[in-house]
Amino acid sequence: MKLISICPSNTELAAYLGLTSSLVGVDNYSDWPEQIKSLPRLGPDLNIDMDKVEALQPDLVLASLSVPGMERNIEELKKRKIPYVIVPNPKSLTEISECLLFVGEETNTYDKAERLVEKFNQILESYEFLSKGVEKPTEIYWEWWAKPIFTPGADNWLTEISRLAGGKNIFEDQPQASVSTDWDEVKTRNPEVMCIVWVGVQKENINPKVILKRPDVEQVEAIKNNQLYILDEPLFCRPSPRLLLGLTKIASILHPQIYPPFIEGKDPLMD
Repeated sequence: MKLISICPSNTELAAYLGLTSSLVGVDNYSDWPEQIKSLPRLGPDLNIDMDKVEALQPDLVLASLSVPGMERNIEELKKRKIPYVIVPNPKSLTEISECLLFVGEETNTYDKAERLVEKFNQILESYEFLSKGVEKPTEIYWEWWAKPIFTPGADNWLTEISRLAGGKNIFEDQPQASVSTDWDEVKTRNPEVMCIVWVGVQKENINPKVILKRPDVEQVEAIKNNQLYILDEPLFCRPSPRLLLGLTKIASILHPQIYPPFIEGKDPLMD
């Protein structure tokens, strides 16, 4: 089966299902697993080169509507009669596991998907259990974008990850998935930990000085206690099972005495 993925999270879902060798092309932002780096690049997810897609004659394109503007890709696939499916746009960890089942069903790997989901749920249950050992959840501020500031609200997997890791998203009182706010509001909420994960930006390209130059930043609890973390965007910002790695990472930072250590390159779902 010749597969094409036109967004990074779909490429990752395919990889977990053992379909990496079936991929014949991917979008420009797909960067995991390592094996896909030699594949033909089809453009950024909002501007896929459909001539290239068509030339590769895929049996199935894994499409998505996770970002506004992706509708154009769907319209073009439909117009050219290229076979595709739209992978659901999940907001919770449970919905991400359901995406594994969806892609499994569409690619004849449903049995593997079921086994992965069972393991996925076991990991969530173990972190749920460990989180009960945290007496006072650590208050976390997640920054998705800097200008203007965007941060996750209640309807977002980072709020769920925060809770499972013994923390509390300081914007969980906002119902939406993504909240537009400002620095004054962040400062007023006074987080104990600040986690910077700018969407689409690798952590080595984020200069902490950008944060540390903000007005009265030294008054924020997280900065006073040296609890500012620039984290790996792919482990926190993509709706893929790799979010479990993000969970293990932030949990080990917040409560190392309760949670297992984060080991670079060790994927709990792949063990």
